Amino acid sequence: MRYYMYSEYLKQRYGEKVYKLPISLPVTCPNRDGTCGINGCVFCGQIGAGYENLPASMTVAAQIKANKEHIAAKYKASKFIPYFQNFSNTYLPVDKLENYLLAACREGADIVGIALATRPDCVHDQYLDLLSRIKEEYGVDIVLELGLQTVNYHTLVKINRGHTLAEFIDAVVRAKRYGIDICAHLILNLPWDDMADVAENAKIVSALGIDQVKLHALYIVKDTVMAEWYQRGTIALISKEEYIERVVTFLEHLHPRITVQRLIGRAPEQNTLFTNWQTGWWKIRDAIEQRLEELDTWQGKRCNYLNGRAVQKFI
Repeated sequence: MRYYMYSEYLKQRYGEKVYKLPISLPVTCPNRDGTCGINGCVFCGQIGAGYENLPASMTVAAQIKANKEHIAAKYKASKFIPYFQNFSNTYLPVDKLENYLLAACREGADIVGIALATRPDCVHDQYLDLLSRIKEEYGVDIVLELGLQTVNYHTLVKINRGHTLAEFIDAVVRAKRYGIDICAHLILNLPWDDMADVAENAKIVSALGIDQVKLHALYIVKDTVMAEWYQRGTIALISKEEYIERVVTFLEHLHPRITVQRLIGRAPEQNTLFTNWQTGWWKIRDAIEQRLEELDTWQGKRCNYLNGRAVQKFI
């Protein structure tokens, strides 16, 4: 195994196949409602990330039930992790978020964890208190999925992210104090980032003790600022082959204990101008794995920068 696959982690942790169930809540983002911005990130469409989600008008219980029926039959799974996926879930009032989370936890003993997507500048201690309490009372694992996208703070400004690297570091440090796991979302082919940024992404999340990472290739969603730039030729995207090399470099610098949820994302072609070089995501994943084999390299091969490595020879 050349990298620490999420599926392998889940089997080790829970003893069997586990699947995430996407859940939508009626929530927005502070980068949309005027709190820190009004247009959102330049790459983000009107529905956020949940292209395959059920409507937020459905109750949490109804969404879980419907998704369970589909996934359990198709994948023979019997343990599940509700994934509150869309927009910034800790932007909800604490009491409302608590009700949604408790509704998920009460859906049966087959609920073994909760994944909660949000922005790092929305992770206040009152939410961490809530997550820590639910984790203890219901015996479920809690993972905060934080959208970072890149450690290059100049690029964060260009994509109108609305926060900097500092907010991400702060959120991770405080969440760790509460025993909450972190999954960092990263886009490895933002137009202003180069291979040095790719390596630094891996080094920063490793130094912070991040638990999981989720990699995306940038896709261009219709009717976004990024789509306007793309159509005008203002930005250029790297080739599929370079993306593969970037993922390999990222993995080489990533600490070997960090779980890799995925190597590339996916989005429906009807909503995008550009998606994964018009190639099936699984084909790119397979090409990355093949490249790791060809180079005889692996996750953590270049993870030699932690714990004062430069001066260890003098100890």
